[in-house]
Amino acid sequence: MATEKKVTYCRICEPLCGLVATVEDGRVTKLRPDADHPLSRGFACPKGIAMAEVQNDPDRVLHPLRRRDDGSFERITWPEALDEIGARLRRIRDRHGGEAIGWYMGNPSAFSYSHPLWVKAFLDGVGSPHWYTASSQDVSNRFAASALLYGSAYLLPIPDLARTDFLLMVGANPLVSHGSVMSAPRVKEQLDAITERGGRVVVVDPRRSETARAFEHLAVDPDSDAWLLLSLLQVIFAERLEDRAALARQAAGVEALRALCRPHTPEATAQRTGVPAAEVAKLARDLAAAERAAVYGRTGSCLGRNGTLVAFLLDALNLVTGNLDHEGGAVFGDSPLPFEELLERLGVGYGNGRSRIGGFPEVIGALPASLIAKEITTPGPGQIRALFVSAGNPLLSVPNGDELEAAMSELDLCVAIDLYVSDTARHADFVLPATTFLEREDFPLPFLGLFTTPFIQMTEAVVEPRGEARQEWDIIEEIAERIGVVPSSVAALRLLGRLGLRLSPRRLVELGLRLGPKGDLFGLRRGGLNPRRLRDHPHGLVLAEHREGGVLARKIRHPDKRVRLDPPEIRAEAERLAAGNGHHPDLPLRLIGLRELRSHNSWMHNAPLLMRGGRTHAARVHPEDAERYGIGDGKRCRISSAYGSIEIDAKLTDEVKPGTVAVPHGWGHRSGGWTVANEAGGANVNLLASSDPDDLERLAGMAFLNGIPVRLEPVRTAIESGAEQSATAVG
Repeated sequence: MATEKKVTYCRICEPLCGLVATVEDGRVTKLRPDADHPLSRGFACPKGIAMAEVQNDPDRVLHPLRRRDDGSFERITWPEALDEIGARLRRIRDRHGGEAIGWYMGNPSAFSYSHPLWVKAFLDGVGSPHWYTASSQDVSNRFAASALLYGSAYLLPIPDLARTDFLLMVGANPLVSHGSVMSAPRVKEQLDAITERGGRVVVVDPRRSETARAFEHLAVDPDSDAWLLLSLLQVIFAERLEDRAALARQAAGVEALRALCRPHTPEATAQRTGVPAAEVAKLARDLAAAERAAVYGRTGSCLGRNGTLVAFLLDALNLVTGNLDHEGGAVFGDSPLPFEELLERLGVGYGNGRSRIGGFPEVIGALPASLIAKEITTPGPGQIRALFVSAGNPLLSVPNGDELEAAMSELDLCVAIDLYVSDTARHADFVLPATTFLEREDFPLPFLGLFTTPFIQMTEAVVEPRGEARQEWDIIEEIAERIGVVPSSVAALRLLGRLGLRLSPRRLVELGLRLGPKGDLFGLRRGGLNPRRLRDHPHGLVLAEHREGGVLARKIRHPDKRVRLDPPEIRAEAERLAAGNGHHPDLPLRLIGLRELRSHNSWMHNAPLLMRGGRTHAARVHPEDAERYGIGDGKRCRISSAYGSIEIDAKLTDEVKPGTVAVPHGWGHRSGGWTVANEAGGANVNLLASSDPDDLERLAGMAFLNGIPVRLEPVRTAIESGAEQSATAVG
């Protein structure tokens, strides 16, 4: 038996930790952390290790499948699948135009350098605006806020963890997520180092999360982050604690921000946030007094009704305290490959297009995924008639999956490119087998500017694809060829493609690397980056010790090179916030989500390693609420919103505030081709959310998934109901 050790890196979450694969006769038999990786240094979480089980899963799709009339699937050849898809797609395009074709990409696609590029290129080639990604359930408003603040959706500040004295985290749980919009391997070690050198880490969250337990926890009511941040700014301005030099140097519209915050004193917002006014005032003073402080928000801060406003205020707080673009504060990364600049030149940014339904702005090229069902069922020009779904499971990840499930039956063509026949893929006409990340070469293209320590790595495929699996970009090329389209977002490249000159993703990225700011310019810059140098350093290369401050002036896109603190869109959002009434007498509780250490959205519940130990899907309920509504620990309960209801086991815990219910997302597999996931049970918490355009966040089209008004009631089993009836009869 031939045994090899191959170096690679994980592509499940953003630290991209180093891995070493044991390969025996062409099969991955083991994954272990890479002790020689300069950043992760021998750490990898359970999900990374469990990828070996996904790789070898007997439920994996390994051959093209075609759906029969009875709903079952039959194996067909690649030529059959591609020819039939191409023929049906041509008919749709000829009759309805390219804008009748849509594509949804799930979260794993962001960790492939080639997949998103080729999907966007394909849609641009056919002339369709219908690109949807998981970002509208996760992060779109972070990009929208950057566009308003800096004139570029791609300027994303990250906390300088290695040098900060005070880290304020809003809606982030990096001890479980390992960081997001921030690539920080061994993040627990980096956070611990802050307190070990005498600093502070404060976690703002309605739940005493794993990170909040390890550091200082400020418990807030769900979806009240905007009120809290406005109050922190109000105190800083009112007590003249702002950094006037930083504001004069970096900002425009300071007086508008001051006026925006003025009414929101801690006393005025305490009822909204659940945080006593004195605590808010002290936090503001401590933050302003810290020599080097960073304010950072993640998924929990994005999923409320005012997520773009919240992201805007997070950066405003960094700026007002003198910590934006400053050592130890919130800093901006430099990518060795100018990927974001290229996208901006191609018009992929913020607000360059609008959705047909609701008129929502595109965010880094994508439209709100919550609208897909209505885009399918609403007649008129641009109605989606063909839908591709790759590396995604939108029936579980978008609000109101039942609506989308019904809408999919109206499609003329649906194609899923995936590892499994998922809950969504089971409705597709064709399921095409994709490679795992262990079966493809890769390059961390979207994350190069987000590493807290500047870093670069590339990897070759660890093993050949199992069965007939193919990379997504290769499948896209084959489909595009059959409908006479060159997949490219650049008109000149489409012309060259028609002449037979096409660039592969690898070639495109290698050219960008060599011509980039740290590239070797094909030998003209000694010591510059090139593919050979990266191959010679399979564990990766550290490019600098820290991210540097003082770079914003050359990165900002506003003509005056200043951060805009007075966008009218933000003022309008703040007015809506002030006018809103969150009182729902029939729905007295607030629902929030949470991420689990051994789950990643909806796609890793088929790995036995991650599901062992009797894992169950449970709602976290405070004991006071449980007593009030008659809910027993481990007993079945019903959670209902204005849009739907689910039944789920209850777990009584004081980690959530009274009035708050927390439910992990990604559960509720009902059918499809994954045995372990189906047996896991659970409920789809996103059935409690709304897909109505009026219920989406206006500036980014984000789904409202945190702070949903709900009610709670017990679910009686037949035995319990019978016992109660017997007791009543005896009485």
